[in-house]
This record gives sequence, structure tokens and C-alpha cells, in this order.
Amino acid sequence: MSGKLMWKWIVVMGAIILSVWLLYPSIDWYTKAPEERAKLEMSRMKPKKMLNLGLDLRGGTQLLLELDVSKLTGKETVQDAMGRAIEILRNRIDQYGVGETPITRQGERWISVQLPGVANPEQAEALIGKTALLEFKLVDTSPEADKLMGKISETANIYDKDGNLIPEIAKMIPAGDEVLRGKESGYYVLKASAPVTGAFLESAKVETGGEFSEPHVAFTFNAEGGRIFDRFTGANIGKNLAIVLDGVVHSAPVIKSRISGGSGIIEGFTMEEARNLAIILRAGALPAPVSIIEKRIVGPGLGEDSIRTGLRASIAGLVFILLFMLVYYKASGFVADIALTINFLFLLAVMAYFSATLTLPGIAGMALSLAMAVDANVLILERMREEILLGKPVSMCVQIGYDKAWSTILDSNMTTWISALFLFQFGSGPVKGFAVTLTIGLLVGMFTAVFVTRAIYEFWLTSSPKELSI
Repeated sequence: MSGKLMWKWIVVMGAIILSVWLLYPSIDWYTKAPEERAKLEMSRMKPKKMLNLGLDLRGGTQLLLELDVSKLTGKETVQDAMGRAIEILRNRIDQYGVGETPITRQGERWISVQLPGVANPEQAEALIGKTALLEFKLVDTSPEADKLMGKISETANIYDKDGNLIPEIAKMIPAGDEVLRGKESGYYVLKASAPVTGAFLESAKVETGGEFSEPHVAFTFNAEGGRIFDRFTGANIGKNLAIVLDGVVHSAPVIKSRISGGSGIIEGFTMEEARNLAIILRAGALPAPVSIIEKRIVGPGLGEDSIRTGLRASIAGLVFILLFMLVYYKASGFVADIALTINFLFLLAVMAYFSATLTLPGIAGMALSLAMAVDANVLILERMREEILLGKPVSMCVQIGYDKAWSTILDSNMTTWISALFLFQFGSGPVKGFAVTLTIGLLVGMFTAVFVTRAIYEFWLTSSPKELSI
């Protein structure tokens, strides 16, 4: 065996070993019991580099959200707001523990979110839909505000059927003030301006404390926010500071002293509420409210049925192709079968390395890429047959067969790559998944059809064969 051929085999065997190593986490994960996988996911111990199953294979929830563009400030365009909203939603969902979630823009102001395997879609909806606008405002204790609070306490319902303040309450609000609900009950008259907001937050985490170890959210401002909060609290000692989240007053403690260091706590939550609020605050506030306009739930049973059906169809098609190549091209067909099997192994390994999400359109992309690999092998074998019929030596038939087939293989793959590029650029969701899988499959298919099979033939030619079984 020549040194060049030896290096080819080192590359091939190294790639096979690396592929098996990359696929091991996926194999280990999907051979575990569903209960064990769910437990590991909640504890965030799921492997990072592995194949993930999409919504159509695993089941879960698909949400279509609409961004309320009328609530955007004049400084921000719809394009920028949509980009920021998608990034914030992705951060929230990742911290919630649902990794590799497809989040795509649909049209001008709609966002599609898929949550594969989410057992509690209502909780996920609350997490996603919350604007998470955190504000710190002073409670107005002026005589006019006290008079307004007295009127509010005498009124059964201060809002009309459209959710607006009734006129007799609205006209009593002092200039520069607003009326907001309390989290538990009651109302507050607050200064409308918010000197400090959640935009200055640096971190937020769940802690426990107090006499009964109640959960609360501890937050820390960045340097600028800390300075503003320090001056603000120092100038308003003895007054009540309302902590407002999405227009609801969660608490209004008295400022007993200047608060330095830029940190504080928000109380009044269950452990689950505190955890979700900390996630939302860390991810940031949405640029405008979002509403869920469509929800689709895919049961895990449907996903399992799709997997079973897809596996049966894939196995049946693969077996048929392998048998056809073996019968029609004899020993050379067996070489092509080896290349096709290695191709499938490499393709799954590459997808596992990039933590790709496998969907039904993705499986279709895999099937098409495998078909292209078979086509490349057929082109090579047919060129070899032509040279054998001309009576040329076996070694020359192999070399000329590859040389003549190469341009056709490259052309066919290039045209398919161009199609996949346009699908990825202008498609969305499943179409992009199909394009990505197809592109990876084409690259792997060319490597196995040209490089791997040629290494096998060159090794076989070292024994000086008299004829080629084809």
C-alpha cells in the first residue's frame, strides 16, 4: 500500500470513528426511558451536541404571536423591534430549559414559536407573552391623591367595559399621575414618570429569606442604573416606592434610607412565579406587548406515529436500493452500498455536531441527499462499464471512470445546491430545515461517492486483479 493510499484510509477510518463518537450522546439519550429524559431535561443535563426531534416528531406546542406595533416608541422601527423581540423570546425559552427552539418571523409583525416536548404549554405561554416592563415609581401621597384614593374606595368598579377609567375617576387624577392595580388587590396613585426601569438591570435571580424562607427575586442594576437608583432613593427617603411590573404594582415599600450598591428584591411570589420572573427579567423586556393569536398542540402520540411511519418508509427504501445496487452492479454495487451506509452515518454525525433539529421535512432532505449519492455512484459505475467494454485494463477503467463522471457529479450537485440556497434564503421554518439538511447531505454524499469508494477500489487494485465485477 502506497503512502498516499494509507493517508486516504486514515482519513476514512478517522471520520468513521469520529462519527460514531459524535452520535453516541444521541443514541444514549434516545435509549433512555421517557421519564428519565424528562427529569434530565428539567435539571438541564441534556447533552448539548446531539440530534433533537422537532415538533412534528416529538409533539409539543406551536404558537403564533403578534407584536403590538402600535405600542412601539417612535425611535424604534418595526424591523428592529421584531429582531429584538425574537432574540428576547429565544433567550427566555433557552433559560426556561427548552433548547433548540425554532423561532421564526412570519410576515410583518408575527412570530412563530415551536416548543417541542413542552409538558406545560400554559406556563410557557405566560413566560413568552409577558412584556416584562419593570418600573420603579413613587407613590403620590398629596392631598389630591388621598382624595382620589377615597373616591376609588367608594366605587365598585373604576373601569368601564373597554378597560378605561370611568370619567369621574379619570378627571380627579392629579397632573403627572396615573392609577394602577395592585397585584393582590386595591389600587395605587403613582407618579407617571419612572426614573429607573428594568433597562438598567444586570442580573436577576431567585433567593429565599425572611421568617418563613419565602422566595423572592433579587436584582442588581448596572453601574449607571446603580447611580441613578442611589440618587433617586436618597432624595425620597420616607416615601413609598412602587415596584411595577407590566402595569401592575407588586409592592410599595417605604424608602427607609439611601439604597446604594444598585440592588434590591421583589417579594410576593411562589417559587415557580419567582423563577419565571427572574428568567424574564434576565432576558429583558419585549419592545412591545405580544399576543397569542393561534395555538396548535401536537400530541406525542402523533409524533411517535410519524417516527414509526417514517422509519418504515426509510428502511424499506434503503433496503430496496441496497439490493438493487448489489444485484445490478455485483461486487461494485456492494462497494456503493458501503459508501451509502457510511454516507448516512456521516450525515447524522454532522447534524448531531451542530445540534440540528430533525423534522419530517429534514428527513425528506436526507432522503434526497442519499438519492443524489446513489446517483453519483451510478454515474461512476456506468463510466467504468463503458471502459471495460472497450477492453481497457482494470486499473485504467477505475481511473477513467472517476475522471469522466466527476464533471457530471459536480454539475448535478451544484444545481441542487443553488436550489437549496434559494430555499434557505427565502423559505421559513420547515423549508429552511429541508434546505440545510439537503446541503449537508450533498457535501457528505460527494465525499463518500468520490473519495471513500475510490479509496476502496485503490486498495483492491493493490492485489492486481484481472477483471472488475460490475
